[in-house]
Amino acid sequence: MSWRPQYRSSKFRHVFGKPANKENCYDGVPLTKSVHDSHFCAVNPRFIAVVTECAGGGAFLIIPIHQTGKIDPHHPRVCGHRGNVLDIKWNPFDDFSIASGSEDSTVKIWDIPKHGMMKNITTAKKELQGHSRRVGLIEWHPTAGNVLFSAGYDYKIMVWNLDTPDQIIKNPVKTISVHSDVVLSMSFNTDGSLLATSCKDKKLKVIDPHTGVVLQEANCKSHKASKVVFLGNLKKLMSTGTSRWNNRQIALWDQDDLSVPLLEEDLDSSSGVPFPFYDPDTHMLYVAGKGDGNIRYYEISSEKPYLQFLAEYRSYLPQKGMGIMPKRGLDVSSCEVFRFYKLVTTKSLIEPLSMIVPRRSESYQEDIYPMTAGSEPAMTAVEWFKGVHKDPVLMSLKPGSKNSQSIPLVTAREPLSILEPKRFQNCIEQLEVAAIQERLEQKGTKEQKRLEDKSREKTRSAFSNGCDLSECVPPKTENELLQMFYRQQEEIRQLRELLGQRDVRVKQLELEIKNIRNCPGSY
Repeated sequence: MSWRPQYRSSKFRHVFGKPANKENCYDGVPLTKSVHDSHFCAVNPRFIAVVTECAGGGAFLIIPIHQTGKIDPHHPRVCGHRGNVLDIKWNPFDDFSIASGSEDSTVKIWDIPKHGMMKNITTAKKELQGHSRRVGLIEWHPTAGNVLFSAGYDYKIMVWNLDTPDQIIKNPVKTISVHSDVVLSMSFNTDGSLLATSCKDKKLKVIDPHTGVVLQEANCKSHKASKVVFLGNLKKLMSTGTSRWNNRQIALWDQDDLSVPLLEEDLDSSSGVPFPFYDPDTHMLYVAGKGDGNIRYYEISSEKPYLQFLAEYRSYLPQKGMGIMPKRGLDVSSCEVFRFYKLVTTKSLIEPLSMIVPRRSESYQEDIYPMTAGSEPAMTAVEWFKGVHKDPVLMSLKPGSKNSQSIPLVTAREPLSILEPKRFQNCIEQLEVAAIQERLEQKGTKEQKRLEDKSREKTRSAFSNGCDLSECVPPKTENELLQMFYRQQEEIRQLRELLGQRDVRVKQLELEIKNIRNCPGSY
């Protein structure tokens, strides 16, 4: 029996990294010298926040996203902490609100002016006082508004409700005390119903964030985990760490059974911590090593072999931290599917790095941009603390589409008493309006097509396949014949691509209609 290689078809097989040129980088940024294992950078479609080095407390810069080039050394800072800032995160539902955790054992919430910073900000909107030691990690809830999680060196994870009028909040709503050492990373699943953590004791845990109960725990001797990330709705976890031989390693886990990893793969023998980043829309995993300039990326599938290596981006500029642009801030016209912001301490530089799918067509590529999480919360903090779970409100990245037409997905676990019938009724009304507009457009298109057909009938005798028969003579040489053949092949490829995009759009509309019909209270 002869051996045959197995080729795997993937639309992301040729994704490549494109670094920004010097004019589009952020130069002269005094990056922090802290050795804490954090990203030190947070990005949204309006601003870049980066932790900086300063004397007498902690501070970070807020730079408008389009203000590239040399940064003024006297640029205003956010400098209200008494200790070094260890982690910063933008509110996913408010581009002008950011949280910061510090060595002074506090978490602070800051409001950034819409026109940008004109002077230093020293007074926070809210101050969260609950940890007894420094706060190393903070994480916003992915679907509920104004719900914040913080992890400190006191081995505790605290859950905060920011929907309160108090400026200083001393008591968290919930304290999760299930770790025996420092928490190194936190990650939520898609609807925020599960929280995965990695600890300095090299154990992975899957926790119910409402009750603080440990649902699953991994203590694998062959893999020492340092960072962990949920893989969207695949019901799997990906952890990065070291093997028993101190090689950098990634491991794949089943969230319902952490006894044995599904897959382990060694990366290299470097010493820097590998940071995992997952894109649930494209099912791509990026692994960026701290202290080196390489970024490996893989494609994740729900079936074996689970992990497919795609390529590796290499650079001689080492990264100290990474910022990630949300999907709604990407450039869809250039087929950009992911964007990093690399912190290069050796040059005091922030370098944007775009991951691009090579496509010839300049039109919107719906097959690589499915509906993605938008900037609207699916529920309030009060609803979440009552035990409600909702999937994120989705939005389209197509230019010209409105976020208000996003469709909220409702999970089966959601109590029927807390559903919002008005919300679904508004969605139905919007779809009805859209359907009427589409009918009018189709009517106008048919009329225009009828006129075009009439004019085409008049000229059909003189034209064939778009070419004037009086000018289009048969090819005389082999080169002319090949040119005509390639031109026809290109037209056929474009037509197939257009048909594929229409099929994807039809499937998306069918899913949206199905979701609305399945929602209680929609009739």
